[in-house]
Amino acid sequence: MTATATLHEDVQIGLVQIRVSNLERSLAFYQNVVGFKVLRTQGRVAELTADGQQVLLVLREIEHARMQTRKGAGLYHFAILVPDRPSLGLVLRNLIDSEIEVGQGDHLVSEALYIQDPDNNGIELYRDRPRDSWKRDAEGDYIMTTDPVDVDGLLAASEGLTWNGLPAGTVIGHVHFHVGDLAQAKKFYVDALGFEPTTHYGNSALFISAGGYHHHMGLNIWAGQGAPATPDNAPGIDYFTLQLPDGREVADVAERVRKAGYSVAETADGVTLTDPWNIGIKLITIPQNN
Repeated sequence: MTATATLHEDVQIGLVQIRVSNLERSLAFYQNVVGFKVLRTQGRVAELTADGQQVLLVLREIEHARMQTRKGAGLYHFAILVPDRPSLGLVLRNLIDSEIEVGQGDHLVSEALYIQDPDNNGIELYRDRPRDSWKRDAEGDYIMTTDPVDVDGLLAASEGLTWNGLPAGTVIGHVHFHVGDLAQAKKFYVDALGFEPTTHYGNSALFISAGGYHHHMGLNIWAGQGAPATPDNAPGIDYFTLQLPDGREVADVAERVRKAGYSVAETADGVTLTDPWNIGIKLITIPQNN
């Protein structure tokens, strides 16, 4: 069953704000290992960019951070989408040079590399295959799997190219969360917010999107059924932005979520929703230069 009202097909994930325990250490990692550039810093907050203009990631240092021994509901990973295969090949070359542990998966719709930052915040770096190559099963779900990535092919695609950090055209492609209950997550993100299911992984994970994308969000119970929200004084996610075409769309989504009984806060800089595990979603309009 899909939502009675759905998000506009042009919806995009904007930026992600995460909590870190040591801003200086994290800035070194996100610049040298991931490839971001610093756009601006103020106090314990830093804004990072790929193209020198659009903020994609905000780091907020928390004092006396509590390091969790096990995952709670909250960030599983945020996913950085690069524009093409040579770009992902350069990312891989830099990760190899950085000598950090790298996971990987060919999901048929995409090729992905997985790393963790110094606070164990999960990061995916990926490139999409052309949309006309994505296939659906008899139930209408996108067919996705986790096969080995063609590492040699990625390295060959980037042969002779120079790593200069994440290229212009890089965006946040999707976000993926641990949740405490998949049915409760579906009530919020699908029935109220308006995403549409695209792939089911049994009873343990659900992938959802707008406009036919393979997924703008992943939701899973891999941290355990009933997992509590990650506390505010531990590394994790503060919020992500959801970019909508115009103010009318923002108002319609906010009203739909409010009527469903969820928290909606209106401030001078926009509308903020809060999911059942205290993850913030800021509704904004798509910047005109996108």
